[in-house]
Amino acid sequence: MGPPRVPFVPTPATIVHEMLSLADVGPDDTLYDLGCGDGRIPILAAIERWVRRAYCVEDNPVLAMIARSLAEASGVGDRVMVIEKSMFDVELTDATVVTLFLITSANEALRPKLEEELRKGARVVSNVFEVPGWIPRKVLPYYVEGHVSRIYLYVIGEHLRSS
Repeated sequence: MGPPRVPFVPTPATIVHEMLSLADVGPDDTLYDLGCGDGRIPILAAIERWVRRAYCVEDNPVLAMIARSLAEASGVGDRVMVIEKSMFDVELTDATVVTLFLITSANEALRPKLEEELRKGARVVSNVFEVPGWIPRKVLPYYVEGHVSRIYLYVIGEHLRSS
């Protein structure tokens, strides 16, 4: 049984802005979006937050091609790299920010990798789905189509403390 399959559901631009703001993404950051879909999070991070480098990690070749094309068309192809492979096979040791819009079981499957490879102080931002067993630094509720959803911010080194 392999890693959980996650459907592509585009993150609305307003939520991307909230995710990047919540993680305080800036020019000194290296961002990885795991399961990047069409690349909108890394592309907006490069355009609006001036990240040093942003990586779209996507194993679907069609979505990876779209992300690559959109990064080039947006003028950030030099800072947004598309890695066409499983998120479980990409080294994250240089990441300062990791963004997720997966499902709970995928977040849970990624947890050991994130704990092993991310440095203390790295931020993990997850839209809608928690990372089981982690304690968020902040939870930002928002309303979509009449119901409450959430963005979770975790900070490595604080993610397991209960106080």
